Amino acid sequence: MKKLQLSFLALSMMGITACSAVPQNQQQVVDQISQFGVQYQVTDNQAASHGVDCAQLGADWASCNRATIRLTNHGPAITSKNWAIYMSNVHETLRVDNDQFKMTHIVGDLTRLEPTDKFTGFAAGATVEIPIVNEYWQLFITDVMPRWYVTAAGASPKIITSTDTENLTDFVMPFGEQWKRTADDKNVLMQPVSRFEKNADIKLLPAVSLRGQITPTPRSVNIHTADVDLSQGVALQLNTLTADQAAAVQQRFALLNIKTNPTGYGIATQIDAARFKGEEAVSGAYQLTITPRGTDIVGYDSAGVFYGLMSLLSLVPAEGKPLIATLEAQDAPRFAYRGAFLDVARNFHSKQAVLSMLDQMAAWKMNKFHFHLSDDEGWRIEIPGLPELTEVGSKRCHDMDEQRCLVPQLGSGPFSDNNGSGYFSRADYIDIVKYAQARNIEVIPEIDMPAHARAAVIAMEARYNTLMKAGKTREASEFRLVDPTDTSNTTSVQLYDRTSYLNPCLDSSQRFVDKVIGEIQRMHREAGQPLNTWHFGGDEAKNIRLGAGYTDISNPEAGKGVLDQSKEDKPWAKSQVCQALVKSGKVQDLEHLPSHFALEVSQLVKAHGIPVMQAWQDGLKDAANAQAFATSRTRVNFWDTLYWGGFDSANDWTQKNYDVIISNPDYVYMDFPYEVNPLERGYYWGTRYSDERKMFSFAPDNLPQNAETSVDRDGNAFTTTSEKPWGGAYGLSAQLWSETVRTDQQMEYMIFPRLLSVAERSWHRASWELDYQQGRNFKGGETQHVNQKQLKRDWQRFANLLGQRELGKMDKAGIHYRLPVPGARILEGKLEMNVALPGLPLQYSLDNGNSWLDYNPQDRPEIGVNDKVMVRSQSPDGTRISRVEAL
Repeated sequence: MKKLQLSFLALSMMGITACSAVPQNQQQVVDQISQFGVQYQVTDNQAASHGVDCAQLGADWASCNRATIRLTNHGPAITSKNWAIYMSNVHETLRVDNDQFKMTHIVGDLTRLEPTDKFTGFAAGATVEIPIVNEYWQLFITDVMPRWYVTAAGASPKIITSTDTENLTDFVMPFGEQWKRTADDKNVLMQPVSRFEKNADIKLLPAVSLRGQITPTPRSVNIHTADVDLSQGVALQLNTLTADQAAAVQQRFALLNIKTNPTGYGIATQIDAARFKGEEAVSGAYQLTITPRGTDIVGYDSAGVFYGLMSLLSLVPAEGKPLIATLEAQDAPRFAYRGAFLDVARNFHSKQAVLSMLDQMAAWKMNKFHFHLSDDEGWRIEIPGLPELTEVGSKRCHDMDEQRCLVPQLGSGPFSDNNGSGYFSRADYIDIVKYAQARNIEVIPEIDMPAHARAAVIAMEARYNTLMKAGKTREASEFRLVDPTDTSNTTSVQLYDRTSYLNPCLDSSQRFVDKVIGEIQRMHREAGQPLNTWHFGGDEAKNIRLGAGYTDISNPEAGKGVLDQSKEDKPWAKSQVCQALVKSGKVQDLEHLPSHFALEVSQLVKAHGIPVMQAWQDGLKDAANAQAFATSRTRVNFWDTLYWGGFDSANDWTQKNYDVIISNPDYVYMDFPYEVNPLERGYYWGTRYSDERKMFSFAPDNLPQNAETSVDRDGNAFTTTSEKPWGGAYGLSAQLWSETVRTDQQMEYMIFPRLLSVAERSWHRASWELDYQQGRNFKGGETQHVNQKQLKRDWQRFANLLGQRELGKMDKAGIHYRLPVPGARILEGKLEMNVALPGLPLQYSLDNGNSWLDYNPQDRPEIGVNDKVMVRSQSPDGTRISRVEAL
């Protein structure tokens, strides 16, 4: 600010003032501001403890943070007030502490920074500081979104170049000590020394100890001494599989450099359900016998044959001679539902990235692909007859009227040339379903409703406006998703207004849903996989400003954000059609509307011949039980956070006869960071980290047990006891929401390799997992029901399999998985390094990264007092490195 004031003082002395300055061409102003330097710095994540009245600012749970925006003008002075900078601000700005500027929330995360009447201009070469106060915290760098852009009346928008990057450190300053949510945050910041301590109990195992280890772990295996060499190729007998399944198997053999050869090592397959008894008489069960003379695979069904072949291939090393152990294995899946969820709505991910993900799921025997195709930020599938869904709803651009596209969100900027925009054509989707079907994976499409529906709502409004202009009144209203009488003031969890919710009381909403289900069903039929499960969505149909973290100005409660809640409405509160529906008695009240709509949609799902409906738990919570729905089965993705009571509330769903898919955020959300370090990617409302080890250690069928093996969001131990009966989990699913995941490489970084830990838990029940016992108490750090030695041994084996074998296979597949940053310390003048996944190559540098040396634990290098040591891990194929850190 001093630079700015001095510059204008100098101008005044020369007789030039902002008021007398010649008006500037607006495009020139936009072009010049687009070259500004931008710095964003988080300055205080505990602002409520340091003099800021977060409660009076209306912050949820009275929590807010301070940050500073610095804008540096590298060009001549700018005096125009006719400009605005737009940015994605996922935590709403509550106050601006520079009266020359104001920030206005538009919708979602879109925020506008613009000058006030007190704006005195940007002096040449000056840096302006704009201190702000935001709701909540900013603990990871990905809270700050890229591609800020500037525009003005009559000018074309321009991205501010300094923010046009996926390397956020280019304009986001280091967090320093601002990584704690509260003063008593018990989490441990992951740096080389703390990471070394965390990894210290896991050792590099000799390769011979991994011989014969199948992934995921089979129920039983008997390993023999002889090995089989597959160097001369294999003679595959795949007549038990379809042509597409056989091609998928051959593709995997080829990836691992094993040729097919009619005179090579014989691999025979057959299907014989009679060979399987008891718990092993299920889809996907197999028997695998590997001898020096040949391999026999017997499957309960074709899925079992496929999985037997994947088990054989799991034994093949990533590099070197393709030797596999002779053995016998008997195996069957733990859960019928072994799922992975991918959100392509918040940010789009390419068809190739989806196919690559399906390949990895198949190799690890996962069988459900939950495909999140719509949300507030995007509609991602072509629907014949409703072209506006993709022409408008799949694109983002700077069109504030939203007749051509959705407004920018999540760092997409003002243009449609990035992953903020995109969709799958009908042919693309059919190809994806075919590809999944060939790999024994069911595609479960999700069209989220009635909340998280803004892309559809806006697209159908654009359709309505176009048809009305053409005089086609009936057609215009046919699929309209809003009631024009609804003036409700609502705010969704992601800060959208009432356009986030389609109206569940309209006949046109039901027509829309019926149309979409029918068209997607036709795609599935053409792909050879009839639609078996429809995912309704159903989550978060609420006004967050009426939530538990806020209090009314008339009767304020300590520790909560103070609002005039008389101005806040529940969703659809002012919709005349919804008011009439409630008055008719067909639905109890506004809160019951989402579940009422779910029941209505289940009738449509049944009418289309689809036997199963699935939803997030919020959308079903007011239905009596699973039998209230028209479909033969109803599944629920259970996503209560365990330490906030999920260990107990999960039981209620099994008692109401739902098939419960364990989907807990604090353990199996892959959009959360891998570790507590501000440079990691992800949201963190449920936990500060979930790495491969934490996911591996998750007990999905005995939720209270997890209190002994993990901590809560703030790093504290917690206690669990449930007095309720537990009907057992139907499945386990890992989720990648993509708000902070803008590219395909970022997508793969967040999914892999930790999805493999979820695959292990969904296929195999470990010896350290306990049976659920009603009323049993688990207290972290105190009770000792879990055999921690067994758990450690099991993880050490699995971690070595990943580090020594499986990541090398992902290299061959071109997967951009996350490489763990090494742990490191200097002890008695010598460098020691380790890594979470033993077997990965480790390197260090003593010359600030100009050259790198391989680390050999048998020959620890001497480190001088003044040496600056930098460390990194490397992919097995040597093509990629982890994040570099300095000791």
